[in-house]
Amino acid sequence: MQKIIIKTGRTYPALAAQLGDFEDWIARELGEAAGDWRVVDVQRGEALPPVSECAGAVLTGSPAMVSDYEDWSVATAHWLRAAVASEVPLLGICYGHQLLADALGGSVGYHPQGPEAGVVDVDVLPAAAEDPLFAGMPARFPAAVIHWQSVSTLPPGAVRLAANDFEPNHAFRVGSAWGVQFHPEFDTAAMDAYLTHLAPTLEAAGQPAGPLRQQLRPTPQAAAVLRRFASLLRQQAA
Repeated sequence: MQKIIIKTGRTYPALAAQLGDFEDWIARELGEAAGDWRVVDVQRGEALPPVSECAGAVLTGSPAMVSDYEDWSVATAHWLRAAVASEVPLLGICYGHQLLADALGGSVGYHPQGPEAGVVDVDVLPAAAEDPLFAGMPARFPAAVIHWQSVSTLPPGAVRLAANDFEPNHAFRVGSAWGVQFHPEFDTAAMDAYLTHLAPTLEAAGQPAGPLRQQLRPTPQAAAVLRRFASLLRQQAA
């Protein structure tokens, strides 16, 4: 059985050359050997394995937009529906979170207040106390974010797990699938690099990058979500 990282996009070339790409950051925070996880680059046309051969999957973030419904994204959504129907554990991050929501019957679009960027506080909701992935998380924790689109409507049957004043659907679960709008794989260096690279775009959106960079801080509790997911998969395989 394979554990896979579904690569839905890539970071900026200069940042990748310095710090690596999304799958490298995810593998680091999963806390497992790199060879334990196979990377499938769906954005470049790589085929996903049969659902029956998959023990679990993490979906990366992406500069793409779910609402553009690119062919590779639509095909991935079809696979995700089959994976959830077969109770394969999934964890979607940012774009992956939004793609899961859209694939399972929710809706995704541009946030009416513009982007959410930098390090923000996320509140864990009461339902998380009974959740296999979020139980025991701090009531509030800092998390790295950078997104223009959001999950505006959760899929039928979804359980909201985390939120803040800007983003009511920061984390949810549907069956065997979890989505997190925040980036558990981003460390401070990655978040700082993103804010620097996107400074003109953020400025145009009314969010100067300078103050956002000054407010950066470590996000260990958010990062722990990936280790918790890896632990969940080990428990299911035992």
